[in-house]
Amino acid sequence: MAESVYRVTELVGVSSESWEAAARNAVETAAKTLRSLRVAEAHRFDVTIEDGKVTSYRVRLDVSFKYEPSA
Repeated sequence: MAESVYRVTELVGVSSESWEAAARNAVETAAKTLRSLRVAEAHRFDVTIEDGKVTSYRVRLDVSFKYEPSA
């Protein structure tokens, strides 16, 4: 089996619906420019509050993808 290297980067997803939607938004947006996404680990959740009501959900994700160095 060939050896591989993966890079991990942090993303912050935001949604007015839920933490799950926020994570989905982050991953789907990153997938447009990053190839070979492998795993996302959610590690911090918070909400934005306005006038005593939750207006948005934010989640921080550590996302790993296969590292492909340039020639």
